[in-house]
Amino acid sequence: QVQLVESGGGLVQAGGSLRLSCAASGRTFSIYGMGWFRQAPGKEREFVGGITWRGDSTHYADSVKGRFTISRDNAKNTVYLQMNSLKPEDTAVYLCAATSSDLRFLSRRYDYWGQGTQVTVSS
Repeated sequence: QVQLVESGGGLVQAGGSLRLSCAASGRTFSIYGMGWFRQAPGKEREFVGGITWRGDSTHYADSVKGRFTISRDNAKNTVYLQMNSLKPEDTAVYLCAATSSDLRFLSRRYDYWGQGTQVTVSS
């Protein structure tokens, strides 16, 4: 099993920045890739981006390309989501996820989930 804990959410004005963290524990040696998702009230969960545990590949949703960056620190078993130029429509609960499968990583289907952290962007 892999346990994930997100942190770093909060309230920020439009145009501002936030950095979210996701600390992984447990069977981290089995992780192939990690991802970030978000869910706004009344909307379906949306893929934001993903990164391989080795850090050699990232991919992003079109809605965040050029504004959000995912990185990882394997020594700390932590993945980060740097969010810049935030917009009110970025307001959501942000969830971290992990998978041990390369195929599931590529298809954006994850096995382990954190509880989420709230990000609110005011206009």
